[in-house]
Amino acid sequence: MEVIHIYHTNDLHSHFENWPKISALLRERKQWHIAAGDSVYFFDIGDHLDLWHPYTEATKGKINTQLLNNEHYTAVTIGNNEGITLPYEALDHLYEDATFDVILANLYKENGERPSWLNPSQIYTTNEGTTIGVIGLTAYFDHLYELLGWQLTDPFYELEKVLLQLRSKVDIVIVLSHLGINEDEEMAARFPEIDVILGAHTHHILHQGKVIKNSLLGAAGKFGQFIGHIILTVDTSTKKVIEKSAQLYDTSKLPAVQGEDNFVDQLYKEGKKALSSQVTTLGKPWSKKELALFLCQEIKTWCNADCSIINEGIILDELKGGPVSYFDLLTICPHPINPCKVTLTGAELKEILIDMQNEKWEHLQVKGLGFRGTLLGKMICRGIEAKTMGERTDFYIQDKELVADAAYTVALPDMFTFGNFFPAIYRAKEKQYFLPEFMRNILAETL
Repeated sequence: MEVIHIYHTNDLHSHFENWPKISALLRERKQWHIAAGDSVYFFDIGDHLDLWHPYTEATKGKINTQLLNNEHYTAVTIGNNEGITLPYEALDHLYEDATFDVILANLYKENGERPSWLNPSQIYTTNEGTTIGVIGLTAYFDHLYELLGWQLTDPFYELEKVLLQLRSKVDIVIVLSHLGINEDEEMAARFPEIDVILGAHTHHILHQGKVIKNSLLGAAGKFGQFIGHIILTVDTSTKKVIEKSAQLYDTSKLPAVQGEDNFVDQLYKEGKKALSSQVTTLGKPWSKKELALFLCQEIKTWCNADCSIINEGIILDELKGGPVSYFDLLTICPHPINPCKVTLTGAELKEILIDMQNEKWEHLQVKGLGFRGTLLGKMICRGIEAKTMGERTDFYIQDKELVADAAYTVALPDMFTFGNFFPAIYRAKEKQYFLPEFMRNILAETL
């Protein structure tokens, strides 16, 4: 019998506070397994980086690649944070110093060729000669990748193609899936030839894994809160998997690592130093509300829209008077959120403007969608005027009364097109995304 150990991480999002414990466990376990004669593999399932962290922002993710190198990861796939928050050139060079494989089947250059730094699959051979075929897939944000100069294809289409080529060549099939739990479950149901699916993207936690047909699903939450461990037992004579299990290690329960706090502080300080160049000088302090109103006006101009809407919670802090660095802008506006222009009818826009006045938005807690704050905040607008007479409120766009069946362009943070805050925005057919600029880049250009 042969025992194969697979350790997996996902969705770290540059939360490096748990990385020292992850590193310590991986190094210790690798020594154990090698001493026992077992094969061991380390995989990361994407979104290791997140540009909210100053050192990740300053290095465009190169520090994340270095950390993965340091722990001798076997391979990674990419998540949407690698794929659509980095400019084209930054992603194209992200892994140029990597000592691990990058596995991704559904990403191409515009000309239809695969980037030189990735492979759709990779075959690994264990100490006992068992062959493991590993396939990588990432979430299908095809339009956003296209805007950045990439071509993203349907992950299930690519999976089917690669499986046809791979299955006869290997004993075990593993998929690194940055697709989400629903897609992983569908994958397991449709492709029973897959032995293990290592998941990510939806931050789901599978403490003992989940078995669907022949596939064992594993997932380790987010932010390095857990480390996943898959154990495969293989009959060496038939090369068949006869047993498989999954477990998670809670990093909060692992022994403290000497110097871990200093490690986290040092990364942050290095990032702050690298982003210390002055962007502008303010003659006076700007409050959060002033900054939000300013940003609302500027995205209207940036997107060449009729009007604009943003949430005050997109600005996390005030700016003091005097010199302002890019680090300061990252601190007050850390979100990987892009400006977007949507086309709505006057009737749809009026419905949104009325709903915006509801006090619920100010206190609404938001997680995901690129938002790195806590509360959504009050909804504000520019290019729109409300005139109330008695119980009736009329709205004016650029001094002209809103017409129900007319079309209007509205600039707003792209998170409102992904989350179902306002159904009309979510359903809008005409959406223009502006990439790779984030909200803080607009502030840097215009303050």
